[in-house]
Amino acid sequence: MYCPFCRNPDSRVVDSRLSDDGSSIRRRRQCTDCGRRFSTMETASLSVSKRSGVAEPFSRSKIISGVRKACQGRPVTDDDLAKLAQEVEESIRASGAAEIEANEVGLAILEPLRRLDVVAYLRFASVYQGFESLEDFEASIARLRSGSAAQPAVDAIS
Repeated sequence: MYCPFCRNPDSRVVDSRLSDDGSSIRRRRQCTDCGRRFSTMETASLSVSKRSGVAEPFSRSKIISGVRKACQGRPVTDDDLAKLAQEVEESIRASGAAEIEANEVGLAILEPLRRLDVVAYLRFASVYQGFESLEDFEASIARLRSGSAAQPAVDAIS
């Protein structure tokens, strides 16, 4: 890390603290040349690999915006969506992978969304899993009623 004041490439860490949500570390540094102090934020990188082959940084806001559409008109708050996105990110990071397929992000959304709101779950699953008929909906509803909603009705679209 270059000193923002004198551009010296060497600094030492004076203090480190976790952020409120524990996803990043704030480090207070001191330049070994000019002695001035500055702060840095460090986060572990996580990339999402799209079907097109393009990799982009993981984004909680993309999860929230995608799930918000499924939750339209449902009693789901912005706080609920933020918690869902955090839960999804934590489960993905727990896998230990630095890059994950977009399809796996969608799968990670399904279970927390089912617990949050079953109607929103059905809406999201119908698009994500590519329901093509009423039978697909009926099968998914039957699994919800029997308590085994984690099993997809149809193969996820690749």
